[in-house]
Amino acid sequence: MSPAALPIRIEDPDDERIAGFRQIREKDLVQRQGRFIAEGTVVLSLLAESHANDGDFGAEALLVLENRLAGLEPVLAKFPADVPLYVASRPVMNAIAGFDIHRGVLAIGMRRRHPDAKTVLAHLPAGALVVVAGGISNHDNIGSIFRNAAVFGADAVLLDETCCDPLYRKAIRVSVGTVFKLPFVLGGSHHDLIASLNEAGFSLYGLSPQGQVDIRQIRPTGRMALLTGAEGEGLPAEILNSIQTARIPQAPGVDSLNAATATGIALFAIASAMGRL
Repeated sequence: MSPAALPIRIEDPDDERIAGFRQIREKDLVQRQGRFIAEGTVVLSLLAESHANDGDFGAEALLVLENRLAGLEPVLAKFPADVPLYVASRPVMNAIAGFDIHRGVLAIGMRRRHPDAKTVLAHLPAGALVVVAGGISNHDNIGSIFRNAAVFGADAVLLDETCCDPLYRKAIRVSVGTVFKLPFVLGGSHHDLIASLNEAGFSLYGLSPQGQVDIRQIRPTGRMALLTGAEGEGLPAEILNSIQTARIPQAPGVDSLNAATATGIALFAIASAMGRL
């Protein structure tokens, strides 16, 4: 571990050095210029790993509650000394952020690289598993999909242009920082992503309550892609008609599963069939 930066005490919430941390709720609703807010010890640790290993994500500054500084030393030591470390009391930190920061640790991060789908797919192994999502506008679902993808050993996540940004603060928090571990793409249409997957030799399965096969009966191929759609509407009919489809058996008289939950169950089945678990 490299020595962390020396703490810089902040007494004034209007101090320009911590302007990037100010009113962070509102900053999720406006142009963030490629930056994001990460919060929590586990999330910060994964961001530190990406920063140290020249990953796609790095940290620009840290803001820590004064009474949490000592306990966070192992995590903070993962960041190089050129990442400023600001320390504040609870009243000052809450005034900066605009609400009560329970976790007491924040970071301003930056995505260093923005690879497209073809680039991400080209760097995956021969036996890759990819999650593809379209129309997911709920930050909890996006974060949970990333967490499920990481837990069940997926190699990448592709999100179409109608999905919300996985680098929203809440999505990062729900993902428990796994958004920093998995290569991902946000952009393009579902059709564009499917074309890239077909070109890269993936077998595609779309989740649908009326799927052609039970998810447990899928026979794995070398490269597999699981497609999931928006809450309620699911995948568009033209997409389902162009690919293989799979269903998750469920008790009669019950509505379909939550998008993130369904994705997790299906990933478990496919990853197990591929011998990845």
